[in-house]
Amino acid sequence: MKPVYDILIVGGGVVGSAIARELSRFQLEIAVLEKNLDVCFETSGRNSAVLHGGFAYDPDTLKARLCVEGNAEFDQVAAELDVPFKRTGKVLVGNTDEDMERLKKTLETGAINGARGLSIIDEAELHRLVPQVVGKFALWSPTSGILDPFQYTIGLAENAVHNGAEYYFNTEVTGIKRVQDLYCVDTTQGGFCSKWIINSAGLGCGKISEMLGITGYKLIGSKGDYIILDKKVGPLLPMPVYPVPSNTYMGIHVTPTVDGNVTVGPNAEQVSLDENPYYGVPKKNMDYLAQSANQLWPCIRKEDYIRNYCGILPKWVDDNGAIQDWKIELNDKAPCSVNLIGIESPALTAALPIACYVVQLVGSKLTLRPKADFNPVRKGIKRFAELSNEERSALIAQDKDYGELVCRCEKVTKAELLQAIHNPLGCHTVAGIKLRTRAMMGRCQGGYCQMRMAQLIQQETGDSFEEILYNRNGSYVFTGRVRT
Repeated sequence: MKPVYDILIVGGGVVGSAIARELSRFQLEIAVLEKNLDVCFETSGRNSAVLHGGFAYDPDTLKARLCVEGNAEFDQVAAELDVPFKRTGKVLVGNTDEDMERLKKTLETGAINGARGLSIIDEAELHRLVPQVVGKFALWSPTSGILDPFQYTIGLAENAVHNGAEYYFNTEVTGIKRVQDLYCVDTTQGGFCSKWIINSAGLGCGKISEMLGITGYKLIGSKGDYIILDKKVGPLLPMPVYPVPSNTYMGIHVTPTVDGNVTVGPNAEQVSLDENPYYGVPKKNMDYLAQSANQLWPCIRKEDYIRNYCGILPKWVDDNGAIQDWKIELNDKAPCSVNLIGIESPALTAALPIACYVVQLVGSKLTLRPKADFNPVRKGIKRFAELSNEERSALIAQDKDYGELVCRCEKVTKAELLQAIHNPLGCHTVAGIKLRTRAMMGRCQGGYCQMRMAQLIQQETGDSFEEILYNRNGSYVFTGRVRT
C-alpha cells in the first residue's frame, strides 16, 4: 500500500519538477504524478529554449516579476544542476517608425519590470552583433540567453529525487475527492492519498482544477511549430533574433541552440485542450515559417532542415479572449491545495521563482522544517563530444565503453547511453535516452544509432524488443522481431 504523502504534485514538467525540488528542501513526503513516461514530453520540452529578459510582459504581473527573478538567478541554477546554458543576449529587430515606437514602449516596460541592461541600438551595432540580420535598429537585451530545456527539466527532477521526492510515471489523474483531511486521488495506476495537492498539470491544469472543485477557468491551447536546422548553419546566428513583438505574440524568430543547431518558429494557432495533443507540423506551416523568418535572417534553406516539432501552450483567457496573467492560488474551495492555471511562457525562465512562490503559499498554512542534508547539486552525464582528446583518452582508460561510438553524428558513446538508461528517474523510452544524451539528434536523426540504442535498452532492462517504446504508450519501435 502506498504511503500517505504530505504533498502530491500533479504534473512533472519543468514547473512541477521545480516545485518538487524546492519542496524537497523540507521534511516532507512528496510524490509527483506524471501522466507521460518522462518529465519533458509536452510543453517543457517543446519550446524555443530561450531564457527571457522579462521586458515583454505587463508590469505588476507574475509573468513579469518571476521572469526577471528567474533570469537573474539562472547562472547559479545552471551551475547547480549542470544544465547547458549561454547568456548570449537577444535582439528585437525593427525597420519602420512604427517598429521604433513599439520598441521604445517595450524598453519602458522592461525598465518598469526590472529587466537589466536594455537599450536601443542602431544598424551598425545590430550588424556587429548579428552580421546576417536584416534590420535598421533593434532592442538589445544582453541578459537573455539559451538553455537546454530537456536537461533543465530532467535536472530539476533528478535533484528532487536525490533529495527524497518520488516520481510516478504513466500515472494520469482521473479523479480527486477530499475525505476528512486527506485528498484521495484516483489514477490510472491506482489510488494515492495526500494532505496537500498541487495542480501543476500544464495542458491539463483546467481538468485538475475542475476535479478540485475550482471551476470557471477558460483555457485555450496555442500551438507553435518549429523547424530545426543543421549545425552547419549555427555559426551564422550568435543569439536569438526576434521581430518587433505585438501585444500578444513575440512573432516568428530564429534561435541558436546550446548544441549548435538553429530553430525557426513558432507560429501561433489556437487549438483545443480537450483532446489528445496533435504534434504534427504541416508542410504549409513549415513553408510559412521559413518565408517569414527569412525576411529577418535570410539564411534558411530546405537542404538544412533536419527535423520539425511543435509545442502547445496553455493560455488562460477571459470571456473576451484576452490572455490573462498566471494564476497561482490558494482557494477555499479546495483547502490545502495550490492551483496553477495558464502557466505558459515565460515559465521555462521562471520555473524556480514559480516554485518558490508555491512554497511560500504552502508555508503560509503549513510549518515547513528545513532538511539539514538537502543538496542542491546534480551532475549530468558527461558529454564525450565536448571533451578534449586528452580528456577522452583518460575516460576510455577508465571505462572502455567510452571508446565505442554509438551515435556518430553527435559523438555519443556507449558509456553515456548506459548512464542514461540507468537514469535516476527510471525512464527507458528511446526518446528519454535521446534527450539525456543527444543520440539521434544529428543530421541522420537516428538512421545509424537508433537500432543500437534499442538493443542496449533491451539488454539493460530485460524488456523484449516488442516492449520498447519510442516516447508514449503505444509508440512501439518494433512490431515483431528484426535483425539488429
